[in-house]
Amino acid sequence: MTRSTDEAPTARANGSAALLPRLRELVLSGDYQPDEPLSEVRLADHFQVSRTPVREALKQLQVEGLVEIRPKVGTFVRRITRREIVEMFELKEVFEGMAARLMARRSPTDELTLLDANVRASERALSRGDIDGYPPLVHDFHETLLCGADNRKLEAHYRTLMNQLAYHRMIVNTVAHPGRLARSVDEHRLVAELIREKDGVGAELAMRAHVSASAHEAMSDLLALRD
Repeated sequence: MTRSTDEAPTARANGSAALLPRLRELVLSGDYQPDEPLSEVRLADHFQVSRTPVREALKQLQVEGLVEIRPKVGTFVRRITRREIVEMFELKEVFEGMAARLMARRSPTDELTLLDANVRASERALSRGDIDGYPPLVHDFHETLLCGADNRKLEAHYRTLMNQLAYHRMIVNTVAHPGRLARSVDEHRLVAELIREKDGVGAELAMRAHVSASAHEAMSDLLALRD
């Protein structure tokens, strides 16, 4: 069957859209280091697709700030500067503080039940000293908070920010800092309690303080690497 001219661009768009989250996850996984080249040919072979959807997906990742396309040179994993990380944490503090306030306004919600369950699971991880099991709980806590805010514009901007920040890898490192796991669990517990009490202002301030503490831990790691 001959494909019409209208169908071809649509098929290409669908192909790159389906590939995009898989390619994004590959870049965020840490398998590729900053400034490492990304070969369209190898990626096409890895995902068993043509080079066209790979090229289109890489263009979107450049928009998201994850890769850098250098004309006539190639595509490379983008190295995020220290200043950019500081600025992204500042935005993260605003976004998640806002999410906590909005969720408190809507409380009680199904997400609050999930948040309470997450805190209990985190307390069990703390009692076991389970450093490896805690980062996924951190991810779920923040995701539940975002869903509980029920603001699609906030969610869209937040997800773009989190992709650029590669936050999960930072958490894996920072929870190994002495005392950080216990402090993080306490901070999550306080946020959940304030949301349950419908204290939007308190929840926002507590969440912002939590993000600020996480940022301090992450930046200490970056400064150590520079030394």
